[in-house]
Amino acid sequence: MAETLALAPDASRKQRYEALSNRWKSLLGNEPNRMANLANAAAVLKEAFDWHWVGFYLVDKQRDELVLGPFQGPLACTRLHHGKGVCAAAWDEATAQVVPNVHEFEGHVACSSLTESELVIPIVSADEVVAVLDIDSVNRDDVSAADVAGLTPLVDFLGQNWKAWE
Repeated sequence: MAETLALAPDASRKQRYEALSNRWKSLLGNEPNRMANLANAAAVLKEAFDWHWVGFYLVDKQRDELVLGPFQGPLACTRLHHGKGVCAAAWDEATAQVVPNVHEFEGHVACSSLTESELVIPIVSADEVVAVLDIDSVNRDDVSAADVAGLTPLVDFLGQNWKAWE
């Protein structure tokens, strides 16, 4: 991905999603390495939206847990377990988790004490969750269903190409 992310500084979140939605293939499609693509996807999202933390947790089938993948932001939890936290809920339930206030989410795993809201979307390939996209914000009420809709083109693209990028 030898491109520059050119987004108007005053663009709304919706405009940023619209600008990115049709670019994921050109940004990531020519690179066959999964980790490189996940790293660049995290970098694009961090730059475009300036969230506190953006990254991926990958399903480790051998240990039956999520393991830290490429990310942008401060130090993160390395492994996450079933039934504990927002990432595990997205993995266990295979559904997006929109948490406007992490302090109200029972069992929230605080990898950063600065996180106030969190969004986690599962990445599905061949009908199984293979990873999750995790986004943390230092602002309460900073994530919504609109973010899930805006990120769906990326998550779908990742899921569709997951096996090819092995």
